[in-house]
Amino acid sequence: MAVHNKKIDGSFTNYNFIDMTDIEIAQSVTPIHIKNIAAKLGITEDDLEMYGKYKAKLPHTLINEEKIKASKLILVTALTPTPAGEGKTTVSIGLNEGLNKIGKKSIVVLREPSLGPVFGIKGGAAGGGHSQVIPMEDINLHFTGDFSAIEKANNLLAAIIDNVIQNQEHEIKLDPRTIVWKRVIDMNDRSLRNIIIGIGGKANGVMRQDGFNITAASEIMAILCLSNSLADLKEKLGNIFVGFTYDNKPVYARDLKVQNAMTILLKDAIQPNLVQTLEGNPAIIHGGPFANIAQGTNSILATKMGLSLGDYVVTEAGFGADLGAEKFLDIKCGYGKLTPSSVVIVATIRALRHHGGANAKELNTPSVERVKTGFCNLEKHIENIKKFGINPVVAINHFVTDTEEEINELITLCKSLNVKAVLSKGWLLGGNGTQDLAKAVISEIEENKTNAFKPLYDWNASVKQKIETIAREIYGANAVEYATKAEQDLKRIEKLGLSHLPICMAKTQKSFSDNETLIGRPTNFNVTVREFEIASGAGFVIPILGNMMRMPGLPSIPASEGMSIDDNGLISGLS
Repeated sequence: MAVHNKKIDGSFTNYNFIDMTDIEIAQSVTPIHIKNIAAKLGITEDDLEMYGKYKAKLPHTLINEEKIKASKLILVTALTPTPAGEGKTTVSIGLNEGLNKIGKKSIVVLREPSLGPVFGIKGGAAGGGHSQVIPMEDINLHFTGDFSAIEKANNLLAAIIDNVIQNQEHEIKLDPRTIVWKRVIDMNDRSLRNIIIGIGGKANGVMRQDGFNITAASEIMAILCLSNSLADLKEKLGNIFVGFTYDNKPVYARDLKVQNAMTILLKDAIQPNLVQTLEGNPAIIHGGPFANIAQGTNSILATKMGLSLGDYVVTEAGFGADLGAEKFLDIKCGYGKLTPSSVVIVATIRALRHHGGANAKELNTPSVERVKTGFCNLEKHIENIKKFGINPVVAINHFVTDTEEEINELITLCKSLNVKAVLSKGWLLGGNGTQDLAKAVISEIEENKTNAFKPLYDWNASVKQKIETIAREIYGANAVEYATKAEQDLKRIEKLGLSHLPICMAKTQKSFSDNETLIGRPTNFNVTVREFEIASGAGFVIPILGNMMRMPGLPSIPASEGMSIDDNGLISGLS
């Protein structure tokens, strides 16, 4: 995605195109020194751990639990996206700029990008156009090293596990056939999904089957994002389930005496990162789990930091509302004791055409009929958010191929559900293009002073009850089927006493179902749980639906082919 779609400026008849890539726009702005960004929040330079001029770590001492209770949390999610995504991060940043434009003290709190999508097909996660966080190149690449620390902590545990197996004198007799812990790397690499390690004789370890997940799907990432303190992080790391001994006793990371070393590797990574938007407003970025194979939201600590320092926090949850938003509301809010004040659902005319039957070549072809037909997908997401006790606002992320007739039709359809739909032009105009959206969100919050937020299910229900509640209520499935391996895994979960944990579904982002070809609002379908993974440290159970993989692959033409760097270090082609 080297060049972003062009968009309309102003009215539908006044076309003012900007032919600049996201990175060119980001590089055209001179950033403010991070100490001056921090000063806007009342943070002194002494409280910052600076990573150069434009990035800094924030200490946990700035979190104020009393202030959190008075601040407003706004969650940005989306309808079921097309492969290119519908611009949740762009809308989140744009909405934050708009809130600041109308005089609100707002902070955007986002996830960190993974290198897998950056070099793959989806691109980075620093926003787009005139709604970006900067320094864009740093954020999309190595940033402050958080992903590297998570990767190292994960792989330290993997190395310790194999060392215990190798050391026959060790007091813990780990059965290598039962090991569930995988190594991770922050790259899309399908060749690492299933591997054999320990080849080459006794000196090179015990030969066994192993595999890699992408770092964003690591349980360490999930733990970092669901921890409330350094002590909580260490406890959660110790609770990681590793496998069984030869006499069938469960083994946890604490049994291998590795949780302290892992915490040491993560002592800086657990601190949220402060950067800025293109308009010089503070932004916090921390953690980066995917929403289709993990919980899909930034860290509890980052969200609490934002709520402590601002009056409004705009945050996002990955992919469609059936994934990131459901996990945000059912998992993160439970562990963080958070209460959202508003939910914004990002919709694009392009995605509605897609769900209305348009093929890839027709996505930019205007069609009111396809918008009307495809609205069923957005309608289901709206219904789902209302099940949590919140009436959402729809943000129409505007593209140049949108027509006035299509947009008016979408606004009318949303109005019939008692939902405000507002045009968002943050990509082209930044905060000047999102003030109407900001006002609509504030209005919705103020009109509903009695917050009726409630999670979808009781954590103490059985694992199958919780899965079936999500499948029926959120996906619209008739029933849930369980493969033989899933039934075996379920017995293990019950044996380990983990049935009380919330559910983190691993499911395709392309459909409400577990079949990515079923677009729109599918009906009369079942979903199949293939197997389970256990995240006892993070505190959730992961049912894997359909053909989901926790290590993605690269496309035939990866985005990396369109990137370059000149002799002065200037990067181009990054998006």
